[in-house]
Amino acid sequence: MMETIEQPITMLGIGTAVPAHKLDQLDTAQRLAEALRETPDAARWARRLFKQCGVQTRYTCEPALLEPAERNRYFAQLSGLAVPATSERMANYKQASVPLALRAASAALSDARISPSELTHLVTVSCTGQYLPGLDTVLAKQLGLQDSVNRIPLNFVGCAAGLKAIGMARDIVSGQPEAAVLVVCVELCTLHIQPSAEKEALFGASFFGDGASACVIGAEAGDGRDAFELGRPSSALLPEGENEMVWEVGDHGFDLYLSSRIPALIGRYLPERLASFLGEKDSQPDIWAIHPGGKGILDALESELGLEDMHTGYSRGVLRDFGNMSSATLLFVLDAIRKAKRDENAARSEGICLAFGPGLSAEMLPIVYRPGEQAAIRSQTLHGVKGEIEPIDEAQLASHV
Repeated sequence: MMETIEQPITMLGIGTAVPAHKLDQLDTAQRLAEALRETPDAARWARRLFKQCGVQTRYTCEPALLEPAERNRYFAQLSGLAVPATSERMANYKQASVPLALRAASAALSDARISPSELTHLVTVSCTGQYLPGLDTVLAKQLGLQDSVNRIPLNFVGCAAGLKAIGMARDIVSGQPEAAVLVVCVELCTLHIQPSAEKEALFGASFFGDGASACVIGAEAGDGRDAFELGRPSSALLPEGENEMVWEVGDHGFDLYLSSRIPALIGRYLPERLASFLGEKDSQPDIWAIHPGGKGILDALESELGLEDMHTGYSRGVLRDFGNMSSATLLFVLDAIRKAKRDENAARSEGICLAFGPGLSAEMLPIVYRPGEQAAIRSQTLHGVKGEIEPIDEAQLASHV
């Protein structure tokens, strides 16, 4: 799966952040149903959709979304209040995106044990807001990056953009081994909730959340910590998907259309592309870091690829607790996997990252989880020969700390 390279290219640190305001799924569904009481069929559809989409909680930067239905500008069917225009939503995006992105970026830099002045490249990712000077410029100044840092904005690419950016960063380091790349994704999806009883609008409102994530990618740190090593990325445009995922600028935010065919199309066409990408293997990857674009996508991949909960559980957990945060979501999944591997004192294991976006596009990136030196010794010592439990040699363990 991984090509042989002299020096591994590694995800040195990960950081995540969410806004302060939490949306409880049942409460939100109830308030939306109240707003739709004049259209009972839509109210019933909303309740069922919110219950079945795999989300329990999400986060939002917009406290107005927590207002009761009769005072909620985003539920204008009942309140009769003026619906926020796109310009107002973009102003909210500009105000909220920077502090959220800064929190995630600072956490990633701290986790990577790298100084902002050491960064050579900054890749910023977002599809839920736009303004100039952009997020890349603001972050570079507020993080204290060198004025020569190479800034690469990746805008309006959708859910797959987070993994696309990670692959781009990996390729940068492949060509420039001295490079250190900071990737920052920030998405404020809930700003685009629409005051509509249409099924497409209700579907989009049911599972998207706000969040930011970041990672630092560079050559092997050599400090004995656990990390993900990154293989060569690949992209594929799947057949029949051109019009199945549409994201356009409207008068009241961005208008989203997600076809109900998306899970079936991914299930039909991805396995062949993935098999070609992975090559001949005796077994499936151990790690599946899948962008949880929706419960239906995870269900389809389980069915078509023979995956089990041990493979998709991390993605389902992120979807349950945070919703789909578009491009920012995959790093939440990778962070959850890394934490679990640490807790388990897991051995080296191979994996694959997957994300999907408009087109219908699929991004693929092979990874290897490499345990830290202490965890590797502990794992070997605990399991011993033929799986027998042996006592830990604390002197040997200490010598590798």
